[in-house]
Amino acid sequence: MARTVAIGVQDFEELINNNCFYIDKTDFIKEWWDNMDSVTLITRPRRFGKTLSLSMVERFFSLQYRNENNVFDKLNIWKYEQYRELMGTYPVIMLSFARIKENSYSKTRNKICEILRNVYNRYIYIKDSEVLTDSDRLYYDRMLGENISDNDATSALYQMSDFLYRYYNKKVIILLDEYDTPMQEAYIDGYWDELAAFTRSLFNSTFKTNPALARGLMTGITRVSKESVFSDLNNIEVVTTTSKKYAQAYGFTEAEVFDALNEYDLNDMQGQIKRWYDGFTFGTQQDIYNPWSILNLLDKKQLGTYWTNTSANGLVASLLQESDRDIKQLFEELLNGRSIVCEIDEQIVYNQLSVNDNSIWSLLLASGYLKVVNYISYDNEALPENALPQYELKITNYETMLMFKEMIKNWFSNNRSDYNDLVKALLVGDIDAMNEYMNRISMQTFSYFDVGSNKDLVQPERFYHGFVLGLLVELQDRYYLHSNRESGFGRYDIMLEPKDIAQDYAIIIEFKVRNKRREHTLEDAALSAVNQIEERQYDAQLLERGMKKDRIRYYGIAFDGKEVLIVGG
Repeated sequence: MARTVAIGVQDFEELINNNCFYIDKTDFIKEWWDNMDSVTLITRPRRFGKTLSLSMVERFFSLQYRNENNVFDKLNIWKYEQYRELMGTYPVIMLSFARIKENSYSKTRNKICEILRNVYNRYIYIKDSEVLTDSDRLYYDRMLGENISDNDATSALYQMSDFLYRYYNKKVIILLDEYDTPMQEAYIDGYWDELAAFTRSLFNSTFKTNPALARGLMTGITRVSKESVFSDLNNIEVVTTTSKKYAQAYGFTEAEVFDALNEYDLNDMQGQIKRWYDGFTFGTQQDIYNPWSILNLLDKKQLGTYWTNTSANGLVASLLQESDRDIKQLFEELLNGRSIVCEIDEQIVYNQLSVNDNSIWSLLLASGYLKVVNYISYDNEALPENALPQYELKITNYETMLMFKEMIKNWFSNNRSDYNDLVKALLVGDIDAMNEYMNRISMQTFSYFDVGSNKDLVQPERFYHGFVLGLLVELQDRYYLHSNRESGFGRYDIMLEPKDIAQDYAIIIEFKVRNKRREHTLEDAALSAVNQIEERQYDAQLLERGMKKDRIRYYGIAFDGKEVLIVGG
């Protein structure tokens, strides 16, 4: 009989005791402990089992559970005699920043202090112990109070480690889940510098200058730059998605997924499930499946966008939406199912996200939205000076592709109806309707896309590229979209090649920004765009492929500020 699939349960003991569906990942305990790293930071996409893994580690090592029922006796870790003796022998401090998603520094600091206060409440029984001095008890009281100073807060885990060390005569294991969640919110809401300074002080006292620390283990989605929060922390082992360590500890391998499909009588869906949820790569381990999506599939027995619907992707959406031409061009390649090659710096520098193209791709890779197809080597030579590693990247899987398509559709959410009507008018050749809808859309979306200062040029260009991606998403089932990419906005056209030439017309579009020195009117600019299509024979490729000239529509679209004019040829 198939085990119950418990959605959202992140307590290891609860899963085991209730015989819920669980893929044995206890080998991670041995691998992590054997590596003997002082402090380990592991980054993985959200919903990949990070919280459950830390719950497992806490349950295994914590003195709190030494006299309770053994929940590991039927799991892989129990095969190793030395680890049987290790279980339940350490004081463990477990805390999580996963729910800290505040819009100001003061609120975030208060939430962190609340979490630290809860740690002190958890171990309240040691407060009156003889191992603590009167000064220690005064500090303990301050940590239980409402107004915790910065100095007390940033020293809290250091002090508690010392208290537990003296009480148990055993060094402490510290587990911190989703360490970077507050950092991401701080970047979005504009209080990065304040929080980075506070976090840096907290982490340094906890993980660097702490003689009572046995091991530290942190998890998160991104590797925040060393300069931001780890500037003085030189004892940390960072394990990112490209690292070989712990490659099978998070997510499900293909063998694990296929065994699960057999247990739940879903073998006939193997191909579809692979297309939807496979594609993650950790280190050299390929064919890692999204665990959240697989769990929901086993529970509901139907395909769906489970993982991509669990979180707002506001940061990713805004970065892509406000990105320049080059980023959108590469994104277009990804949406067409092709790969791109770019430099990757896995240390995310948040204040560089809006100005450094590579930072965007690094964030998308860390978040699980892109996968590594290939690492670009340098023929066994050293990496060129100041160069970053180059990776070939693709969209991870079909579920993620659907997320990106919906994201692009939402770019036009304020005038979604107008945009849909514009596309319909484009397909039937109704120029009057195209002009009406295009002007409505441009008036509402120019300011939405624009973040530059040269508004006469930047606004139309950003709008154009959003428009191209929108066409790609809306018409991908009926058309092949090709775009001509010469530098500068002066020459940039779109070709829509029908997949069924008997049903649909081919469409060629040329965009122009009115040059007031050369073109007296907006109509002059639009006609110039049409003439360019004809003079440079942009239709040659279509004609060679058997399209009749009378089945090809030509449009020039000219911009003058927010005003748009479309003419046909």
